[in-house]
Amino acid sequence: MSMASQMQVRVGLPGRLLFDGVATRISGVATNGGFGILPNHVDFVTALVPSVLMITQVDGSERVLGIDEGVLVKKGHDIDIAVQRGVEAPDLASLEAVVADFWDTLEDDERAARAALSRLEADMVRSFAGLRTQP
Repeated sequence: MSMASQMQVRVGLPGRLLFDGVATRISGVATNGGFGILPNHVDFVTALVPSVLMITQVDGSERVLGIDEGVLVKKGHDIDIAVQRGVEAPDLASLEAVVADFWDTLEDDERAARAALSRLEADMVRSFAGLRTQP
């Protein structure tokens, strides 16, 4: 493997990419503790826990991602990360508010889905009850 000063990083959610770009460093938390990855790090696979993932870009700026559990695979100069849920915040200080907003939205969506499912179940019961009363 050749020596490199950067690596290609992709952070994927079900259905879309949260981040796809070049980085010089990644730090995060796996099931066995915190880690940091530089471009010439040994290849490995690890399970991620809900935590903060920091991605340092080539220009020195940092991307701050709040992630749920997932898997990180490093092979060569490519890092692929798949997580269940994730959000990006402008900085570490505002990450808590972004995550709270995300969970509030998720809870609202789940509440609406449960209400729709309840209506569907009630309509099915009424339909079956109507079938029984017919001769």
